[in-house]
Amino acid sequence: MNSQDQKQARAVRLGPRSLAALILVSAVGVVGIGWPFLTPPTSRLSAHAQDAPWLFAGLLVLLVAVVAAAISESGLGPKAVAMLGVLAATGAALRPIGAGTAGIEPMFFLMVLSGRVLGPGFGFVLGSVTMFASALLTGGVGPWMPFQMLAMGWFAMGAGLLPGPDRLRGRAELAMLAAYGFLAAFAYGTVMNLAGWPFMSALASNVAFDPQATVATNLARFLAYCLATSLGWDLGRAAVTVVLTLALGPAVLRALRRATRRAAFETPVTFETPTK
Repeated sequence: MNSQDQKQARAVRLGPRSLAALILVSAVGVVGIGWPFLTPPTSRLSAHAQDAPWLFAGLLVLLVAVVAAAISESGLGPKAVAMLGVLAATGAALRPIGAGTAGIEPMFFLMVLSGRVLGPGFGFVLGSVTMFASALLTGGVGPWMPFQMLAMGWFAMGAGLLPGPDRLRGRAELAMLAAYGFLAAFAYGTVMNLAGWPFMSALASNVAFDPQATVATNLARFLAYCLATSLGWDLGRAAVTVVLTLALGPAVLRALRRATRRAAFETPVTFETPTK
């Protein structure tokens, strides 16, 4: 493989404007997801624990749209839009496979590989759009959906931020992507647990969020909640992601890189004046 083929093109280059929008939505997302541990028991936000997730969900919808628009303005051309549509449709179609069965969610490995090849900007948009499309496909629309979109955007974006995009290839790259997919699958589950955990009534369980408890107490409750409700599901998701990455990764990476080179995302479009 020559140096030209080794250099990895990016479908989207993050400019200052899109990067600022991405940082903003990520910051709001962190607050929206982690607010139970960021506010003291006497704060007004804790007093409205049942309302806060809805407020943050509505705000995240608007901010994710702003990020998508900002990234689009920074260079999401027709070729990138076409690839985004194909990959998002494929990911959305993969999600229902095994849904409800031990965390078997094959779409995650595609998000890892796509983010790796196409970069963090494209990865964030792809993750968000794919989760939105899959929610419509499976009927999973609710206050949790914006958090799913944001978490999947982070998931795919993180793959695009891994080191050595232009140099690392072969088994070393696959091992890195598999390790990232394993850890990120648990991180995704933790984010979604945080998004839904405040909805539980403190009277219903001793692992539910208690607005009147201290941060340390709620952290212990949350860890117990994760162990009791989602550890098996997250482990299944992580294992499936690793297996599919190692088994199908070489072929999918080659296909994505070949399609990226042929699309020539970074080649400027020029028009020649016809000669008489």
